[in-house]
Amino acid sequence: MTTILLVVHLMIAVAMIVLVLLQRSEGGALGIGGGAGDGMMSARGLGSVMTRATGILAGMFFLTSISLTVLGTMENRSSVLDGVTEQEGNLPGVGTLAPAPILPPSSLPTPE
Repeated sequence: MTTILLVVHLMIAVAMIVLVLLQRSEGGALGIGGGAGDGMMSARGLGSVMTRATGILAGMFFLTSISLTVLGTMENRSSVLDGVTEQEGNLPGVGTLAPAPILPPSSLPTPE
């Protein structure tokens, strides 16, 4: 089940990348080249279809991501932190350093 879901997830990711790269940027032209392009097969109509398709693919991508996470946690009931053992007392090397001595101002080197 996980393998099938992973393959579907990767296909959705590739399709979403292709759709995003095919879309035309609308921010850089500053309205140059106007015209009434409200038809279905005009650049504006096609752009809205591609935008809607990208949104649908993004939703499917989120659903497959969440599904893969849930399936992954159900298969592996162990955590990374399960391998860490608790130690009694102090850790070696912690608290064994002596504090640095405080030097009087007269013994500090003066910049020249």
